[in-house]
Amino acid sequence: MPLPHSVLAPIDPEDRDLSVVHGAMPPGIGGEIFISAPHATTLGPPHAFFGAGMSYRLSLEAGTFGADRGTFAWRQAWIDSPSARLQHKRPEVFQRTMLGVQSPFGLVNAANTAPLPWGDRMFMTWDVGRPVEIDPCSLKYLGDVGHIDQWQAFDLMPGPVLPMVTSTAHPVVDHDRDCLWTVNTYFGQLQIVRYDGEGGVRRWPIDGAVIPQSVHTITQTRDWLVVGDCAFKVEPQVMFGGDRTEPANSSAPIYLIRKTDLDAAAAGSPVGCRTYELAPEMNHYYAQWDDSDGVVVLFEHTQNADIAMAAREGDIDAWGRPVHKDLAGLYGFAMTPTRTSMHRFDPDTGVRKEMAMMYEPQRFYSRQLSAFDWSYEGWAQPAAFHSVYHGFRPEAVNQRMLDLYKDRVDRGLLPTEEMHSSIATHSWDGLHTISDYVYSDLSDLPTSPIFVPRNAHTTTGSRHSGDQPGGLNGWVVVPVLSDRGFRVEIFDAVNVGAGPVCVLSSPHHAVPFVLHSAWTPRAVTAPSVDRTRFSEELSRVGELPDDLAAAAQEVARELDEGVPML
Repeated sequence: MPLPHSVLAPIDPEDRDLSVVHGAMPPGIGGEIFISAPHATTLGPPHAFFGAGMSYRLSLEAGTFGADRGTFAWRQAWIDSPSARLQHKRPEVFQRTMLGVQSPFGLVNAANTAPLPWGDRMFMTWDVGRPVEIDPCSLKYLGDVGHIDQWQAFDLMPGPVLPMVTSTAHPVVDHDRDCLWTVNTYFGQLQIVRYDGEGGVRRWPIDGAVIPQSVHTITQTRDWLVVGDCAFKVEPQVMFGGDRTEPANSSAPIYLIRKTDLDAAAAGSPVGCRTYELAPEMNHYYAQWDDSDGVVVLFEHTQNADIAMAAREGDIDAWGRPVHKDLAGLYGFAMTPTRTSMHRFDPDTGVRKEMAMMYEPQRFYSRQLSAFDWSYEGWAQPAAFHSVYHGFRPEAVNQRMLDLYKDRVDRGLLPTEEMHSSIATHSWDGLHTISDYVYSDLSDLPTSPIFVPRNAHTTTGSRHSGDQPGGLNGWVVVPVLSDRGFRVEIFDAVNVGAGPVCVLSSPHHAVPFVLHSAWTPRAVTAPSVDRTRFSEELSRVGELPDDLAAAAQEVARELDEGVPML
């Protein structure tokens, strides 16, 4: 079967030195690529998204971080957070569910979804937990963002030392205010959270802002924060092992919150918003920084793609074949072609206008993720972005999904042939396809693309300048999963259709399921700042049985003393 079965294989990751196996490394390319992933030994049922968090780092300068001359360091590590350490000490009390990994300690913060660079600091995120900080060099855990008492945690299940916090996997760094914006939801009530880089966080409830499903993304302009409901649906019975009875919502509320309103309000006091409605459903969206002519947002719709469902052993796929046991836990791919839209919101009049829609059903199916030029200048004047598409994959669409979406998906319109994966460059204005590259092998599964600026060797911080506008003046780096071995491909952002100009690999190197990625100009030891310590968050440890309370206190002591996780 074409989908790589190694994608969910329990392979213990290892450090490698990657070599050029095709083409040549582009001159001037540099910096570090970070990738978030569930640890391979904790992948699988009931959902691969809930594996323990780990981080990969690929150095784009040869001979650094211990790599041999002419090779490139691929390094990896567990995120040795309190969650991971407790799970290592007492694995028998942890249980995987469709809402994450539960235990008497509380819910594991997997921190496995997205890396977020902030200057010389690196944060790892998840939707059901606080962002955690790691050291960019050692990849070791440094601390969670804010004290747990400053967040609003759920008490649906016991969580005396690992309370359940619903947040977002995609916070944003506001370089004008030098802060991080994220969210905290509580029974649907949207709250905006601000972190200024050390110490605690501040939190504001947003008046009238209700999240029916979940928040996966927050985006921003110069003056506004944009938050929308995302198509990850968890019905109450699913939390306790039941099956879904409804598809993801077909439309979503969108909320615009003015930053100056938050600046002026005391923490904890309600702040107003502008409310809109948008269809079809979505997970990722990106606002243009310049909002002088309205708030412009690119929406990546996930129409009829259910990432909250996962394959089970015994499932039947879209073509009537048994789903292979190796793919149990894989999330549901798209059942209809990809849509991308661009909208302009006028906060003064409340008017929303669709500016462009991209829908090429014979060409693009099941978008995975996209790469943007996140530099300050690049985002001020975006010209293009780059998306990876997995194509139509019948193995990743099962009959339970099709039954759930029977009123939206016509089975008779499903493709009769599998579609190859591809990477494409799209214009920001008009959403036209500039170029695309189609993978010839159906078993290749490209993952999260990363934009690297062309003048990376002179880049510092988040700002750079270039001869071309955002998204074209650089390179697109794409990790590719395959049963034949892992590789990293580098494309010229001006013409991805010409194919990779360089390919990096290592013999017999397998890398399973990975999620989002990010680029930074360098990796240096994290600065010393005031961070929350786990030992400061054990006020409820007495609710645990004595042996588990002792384990929590031992983890706190190890973290304070810098004892490595074995």
